[in-house]
Amino acid sequence: MPIATVNPANGETLKTYDALSPEDIEQKLALAARTFDTYRTTSFFDRARLLQQAADLLDADTPDIARVMTIEMGKPLAAARAEAAKCAKAMRWYAENAQHLLADEHPAEADVRDSGAARAHVRYRPLGVVLAVMPWNFPLWQVVRFAAPALMAGNVGLLKHASNVPQTALYLEDLFRRAGFPEGCFQTLLVGSGEIEGILRDERVAAATLTGSEPAGRSVASIAGDEVKKTVLELGGSDPYVVMPSADVAKAAKTAVTARTQNNGQSCIAAKRFIVHEDVFTEFRDAFVEGMRALRVGDPLDESTDIGPLASEQGRKDLEELVDEAVESGATVLCGGQRPKDFADRGWFYEPTVLADIRPEMRIHREETFGPVATVYRVADLDEAIKVANDTPFGLSSNLWTADEAEIERFARDSGAGGVFVNGMTASHPALPFGGAKRSGYGRELAGHGIKEFCNITTVWVAA
Repeated sequence: MPIATVNPANGETLKTYDALSPEDIEQKLALAARTFDTYRTTSFFDRARLLQQAADLLDADTPDIARVMTIEMGKPLAAARAEAAKCAKAMRWYAENAQHLLADEHPAEADVRDSGAARAHVRYRPLGVVLAVMPWNFPLWQVVRFAAPALMAGNVGLLKHASNVPQTALYLEDLFRRAGFPEGCFQTLLVGSGEIEGILRDERVAAATLTGSEPAGRSVASIAGDEVKKTVLELGGSDPYVVMPSADVAKAAKTAVTARTQNNGQSCIAAKRFIVHEDVFTEFRDAFVEGMRALRVGDPLDESTDIGPLASEQGRKDLEELVDEAVESGATVLCGGQRPKDFADRGWFYEPTVLADIRPEMRIHREETFGPVATVYRVADLDEAIKVANDTPFGLSSNLWTADEAEIERFARDSGAGGVFVNGMTASHPALPFGGAKRSGYGRELAGHGIKEFCNITTVWVAA
């Protein structure tokens, strides 16, 4: 895949970039290793000052970088601005909280007395150079939610970003440089996927994090496992959205439209399977379909656009195959299901779509739909809702709409996902851990859990 900015709204190639040579890669690896030797000993105060400066610069840069993101991967301009603001917020949160999150932990004296120690404590030390393999769908946020905690912990970062967002990738390196981080603290690697194995196997790289497809995650995990290196993986999801009779059905349906179509439907934590109790199924279905039909598909640079194009032509083909196979197997199209007529000859657009009458043998029941396509299911009770919700190889997040506390407790206990969101849509937040179970990956990003993922958790024991 070429390293290039290709506008998904019209298919026009705007910029292309040469991949780094082996000599270039070696220089960047050497610089990262040298930088870590000194950066790891810097104070939390100094790191926080630099990260605060990066947040301030990002705020000032938002109009420009938002436009770059929209042109590179097609998200509506308002969503791009919101993404930049969220990144600045996360930077400030880690700048303000990293020191206490990574403070030394001192066990009670009575608990370690029989260990022979006069004193003992746990210290969190940085691992080293961390390779981040990141996707295009949230080209700033996916990176910052790794970079902010990693840099505050004293690590340094190497970014292998998706090949269709090179301008955003280069912007991130420049942002941290302008903020005053030492040269080599954060570097972008303009390389193809074929170079990842060699970089990850390099002894100067201590760990890796990947957000992306399941095959990519398997590959990185296999290589890292062979090298005995730490990894964190976030590999997507097919999140359930359960609506029970006691819910505010009108609000649940309105929120469902946003939950399914955020980022043009290209979000790992977007709700994808809408599982509705039979008592409120018709009410929810009709309101949901009406809301999906009302969305405006168009140029993502137009402020009135709700849904822009998919990020790539291949992505649209993959989505069409899932929908077409389901329809051929008996699924009912409630709205959408094709390319918009107004954009038949340009861009990679797809109509907001709702499908019903889904059966377990259909691919769309088991596979992630990465685009504005929803499936709706009718269930008889909470037991059946949980069974359908968990009938997926993924386990990233889940949603429940109910006013019944017993149902909330039951769903929180039995959901197979890494997140449970009640009476609202799934969202990531700096103070809350983010990650999944099953084939959605392992490890956590954000909060204190995320900053500790790339730390050497060290026992310091001093004899009596």
